[in-house]
Amino acid sequence: MTRSVEPVTPEARLERVLDVAADLLVRLGYRRVTIEDVARQAGIGKGTVYLHFPTKEALFLAVLLRIHHGVTARMVARMEADPAEVLPSRVARAMYLDIADDPVTRPLYLGDGEVLGRLAHEAVDTLGELTRRRHEAGHAWFGLLRDAGLLRVDCDVDAQLYQLAAINTGFYFLDTLPVPGAPQERAVRADLLEQAVSGALELLVAPGVPGGREVPAALGGAAGTAQAVAELYRSLSDHIDEEWRRRLR
Repeated sequence: MTRSVEPVTPEARLERVLDVAADLLVRLGYRRVTIEDVARQAGIGKGTVYLHFPTKEALFLAVLLRIHHGVTARMVARMEADPAEVLPSRVARAMYLDIADDPVTRPLYLGDGEVLGRLAHEAVDTLGELTRRRHEAGHAWFGLLRDAGLLRVDCDVDAQLYQLAAINTGFYFLDTLPVPGAPQERAVRADLLEQAVSGALELLVAPGVPGGREVPAALGGAAGTAQAVAELYRSLSDHIDEEWRRRLR
């Protein structure tokens, strides 16, 4: 009896190309990997890749934007499932767990210069626009939380966004170094990151700890704020999705 073979759809073929390109980009770096490498690894003809991506830059920019979209979309899903996930400390923890140990997502999402090489310079307009939109979304996010009484207001929003970026960067960077006494368990490191961000930015504390508003009570009265933050980042996620799909011919 002959088994039928399901035909590969164009969409599945493109997903395969992008998966392979992401893997090669991390393993070889932007300068070394070629369209021919991607086609060979994906098991398709070079012309098929060029049919959808006219240049190497277009291919790898689509890879990068798709990864940005995945991370942002998962963040939105968490926010919609649990209002507490709009807090900076919870966002930092969840994203750390999401990408810290992913060998592809981590260097591409965090903009590893050794991996991205010239792509960061050749795609400066697109990536610069994405950075601008992410900053605007972050500014609006923190503004909503401050208005709801969930964040400290003893410094301005830009300073708080810098604090969040600095704490996040420190945790990701230290993961690459042999730090004596550093916890090996990823979940423990994520807990420490959450504590650091919460202590720096938030007015909320765990139940029973004096000095701030308890998380469940505060967020129970801020459901509208949580929904607004989720919608804010859904808009950003949709923009990123449109950007990488627009590059498919």
